[in-house]
Amino acid sequence: MDDVKPDATESAPEPKVLTPEAQRALAEAAERRCEAEKLAKELGGPSGPEPTRYGDWERKGIVSDF
Repeated sequence: MDDVKPDATESAPEPKVLTPEAQRALAEAAERRCEAEKLAKELGGPSGPEPTRYGDWERKGIVSDF
């Protein structure tokens, strides 16, 4: 039995080529992330994760839908 191992250079996938539209979308998303980091933090808000993250209000394990 011959155990032939493939060469590492042969199995390396080629890098994916992005369209100009995809590159522009990635650049815009990176800009939005930078702008979101610059926004002022909420003062006096609830600690922990955002209570409205699922479209309803969660507080101490009790959910109310509005």
